[in-house]
Amino acid sequence: MFCTCKGTKTTKWLLCLCDYRMAKIAATMSRKPQMTVLAIAFAVIPFATALAAEGRIEAVGAYADPGASDALKKALEAKGWRITLSDGAYCDIWLRAAVPGGKTDAAGAVYTWIGDSTLIGVITLARATTDFRGQSLKPGSYTLRYAVHPADGNHMGISPIRDFLVMLPLATDPSPDAQFKFEELTKMSTKVSGTSHPGILSLIQLASAPAAPKLETDEHNNLVFSAAIKNQSGAAMPISFVVKGHAEQ
Repeated sequence: MFCTCKGTKTTKWLLCLCDYRMAKIAATMSRKPQMTVLAIAFAVIPFATALAAEGRIEAVGAYADPGASDALKKALEAKGWRITLSDGAYCDIWLRAAVPGGKTDAAGAVYTWIGDSTLIGVITLARATTDFRGQSLKPGSYTLRYAVHPADGNHMGISPIRDFLVMLPLATDPSPDAQFKFEELTKMSTKVSGTSHPGILSLIQLASAPAAPKLETDEHNNLVFSAAIKNQSGAAMPISFVVKGHAEQ
């Protein structure tokens, strides 16, 4: 019997394994109906765990890109986080050591404790990929700054929340404490995307800060990085954003 499952080699293997287990369970159910609930639970759990494990996260040392300013390097945490996929390294992320006090009053914003255009961290892409709008991104380092997208028809439906991270070329953003107007910030970011739109990563609402950085796959098959980031007083605050994937078309 030939496999008719679609997807990558890994996904097809998992789907075939799941079909096989479900077939075995069906045969068992016909003999032992009382085992139905327990059997289904054990069939589903390994499949979900395998999907979550497709990405791996590990600690790396301090940010040391020679193109970055000393001020930027000092503003970041002493260690970063490397995300590796099944086919190799994907990106490294360094969060800011302490996010300055600020707030946004934008309606619908979730990260209201972060001020507009505040530096959140740096991401280094190990390969060509796309941003949350599906725009092409080149390998390299980019600063990440907080913003809230406009409440207009051009941005409706991009993300469940209005908060996102704007990517800036490393060379254009040497000062971590710099402040930018929204129009200035997004215009600078068009150098990242090569289009009339900024390069962005979508922020995700997170109820509480995780004990350790983690990777998850959301309902749209986007890869989401979540971690704790300290505010100015040293309290651990949740931060979560899509590192691989894009908005539903």
